Amino acid sequence: MDQAGKQMADAQKTVEAILQTLIDNGTEYGMSVLGAVVILILGWWFAGWAKRAVTKALDRVKSLDDTLTPFLSSLVRYVILAFVVVAVLNQFGVQTTSIIAVLGAAGLAIGLALQGTLQNVAAGVMLLVLRPFKAGDFIDAAGQAGTVVEIGLFTTELKTPDGIFKSVPNSSLWNATITNFSRNSTRRIDFVASISYGDDLPGAMELLKGMLDADPRILKDPAPEVMTWAMAASSVDINLRAWVATADYWPTLFDLRKTVKLGLEQAGFTIPFPQQDVHMHQVPAKAAE
Repeated sequence: MDQAGKQMADAQKTVEAILQTLIDNGTEYGMSVLGAVVILILGWWFAGWAKRAVTKALDRVKSLDDTLTPFLSSLVRYVILAFVVVAVLNQFGVQTTSIIAVLGAAGLAIGLALQGTLQNVAAGVMLLVLRPFKAGDFIDAAGQAGTVVEIGLFTTELKTPDGIFKSVPNSSLWNATITNFSRNSTRRIDFVASISYGDDLPGAMELLKGMLDADPRILKDPAPEVMTWAMAASSVDINLRAWVATADYWPTLFDLRKTVKLGLEQAGFTIPFPQQDVHMHQVPAKAAE
């Protein structure tokens, strides 16, 4: 009985030790799980709050393109969530240093594989931040011309004057010289009219100057100018120079061409055509021997 009692006592102590170990481990891991849940909940809430705060802050920046606001706010949220995941793993004793190294290597590999795509994203961000053009502007860049429809993170959508859709990679635009025809509020018209050498040059210049002054779309400052441009092979070329609002550029230019042509003809001036004088020199035939 004494031996049996001793065995029972040893068994009881063993069970108690196992239970204590389970309780200790359960308490330890339970606190870790509880801490991880708390970190995850708080981190998720903070990431959402940070996204909303960034969105509100960027909405107050009038010069910032609307496309960039959701991108930056989402980027802030995902960066915070990445730190939250690392903190949760650290609660369970996971060596986050090695995980970060693996993620870094994976990110590098993905970056190399998607190098062209990432270039377009970086170029899109720079285009949205520096704003060399905006939606509605007519631009010419990288051999592509058209009205900007939308500036995306990967491509920029253009609409050509004849209604053709074009999708241009952002990296192509960023690495090219961009000509923005809509950026400035005014544009200068340069138009050349020609008269013959026998016409009255001062009279033609005065007539053309009156045409410019009569058009209400032409700005008074800077004042329009009429000047002798060139003594060409078949004509005297007169340059008409005037400033107009950018929106009035093409309508004014088209009307001015018609007005100048009809006005010069009605006033008796000659609009010359290219001509060439040919002199025939006849060589007498040799006398027959």
